[in-house]
Amino acid sequence: VQLQASGGGLVQAGGSLRLSCKASGSIFRIMGWYRQAPGKQRELVASIIDIGSTNYADSVKGRFTISRENAKNTMYLEMKSLKPEDTGVYYCNAKITDGRGFWGQGTQVTVSS
Repeated sequence: VQLQASGGGLVQAGGSLRLSCKASGSIFRIMGWYRQAPGKQRELVASIIDIGSTNYADSVKGRFTISRENAKNTMYLEMKSLKPEDTGVYYCNAKITDGRGFWGQGTQVTVSS
């Protein structure tokens, strides 16, 4: 199983970024984005299951949109109206049907004020 995240970068507050996570090696029922800010624990940002239901952290509701293309085993995170507190390393996670989870490498998102 491999997860490859991309799309991070430096953006000014109010800007937008789109993250992508390409998964391979299995069928993934649940996929999600987590982030970890310096000195803080990793937290769930958003998740999506294979039939399309989504879940968001309160802090990103209305600003972030998670989606996936099952045929491509690819997940996206569209981030708009970014705030400095969105800064962190964003990780993609995917769970297979037996419940085991896998992590991709992180991608840095930095929002300047």
